[in-house]
Amino acid sequence: MREQDIQSKIMLALSEAGSLIFRNNTGTGWVGRAERITSHRYAKVAPGDVVVRAARPLHAGLCVGSSDLIGVTPVTVTPDMVGSTIGVFTAAEVKSKTGRPTKEQSNFINRISSAGGFAGIARSPDDALLLVSRV
Repeated sequence: MREQDIQSKIMLALSEAGSLIFRNNTGTGWVGRAERITSHRYAKVAPGDVVVRAARPLHAGLCVGSSDLIGVTPVTVTPDMVGSTIGVFTAAEVKSKTGRPTKEQSNFINRISSAGGFAGIARSPDDALLLVSRV
């Protein structure tokens, strides 16, 4: 099964379990003044291409190594704050059966976990549900 398919199932399972989960797209793109090419006046571009003028990089996502899925999982605390609900930062790095996390992804997971968040590798919806049930 593709990671994208696993990810969709994990998002659904975590949402049904009460977590507020978002896809954390990471990468770099270019932004600026976009100009759609309508004629052959440029040698290396064709009609329909888009040229970005005054281009500058746009970095998306939290940071290098941040997990595929991030969000908040509600947790009811006890006993001194009985009845109060807090949100616990949640991060799931989605991998296929054979996928391995990068050093940066492992570091991100460890930092979130050590700060009290729910974080880990999820290869299935059941793995993801185990991440958020560690209370």
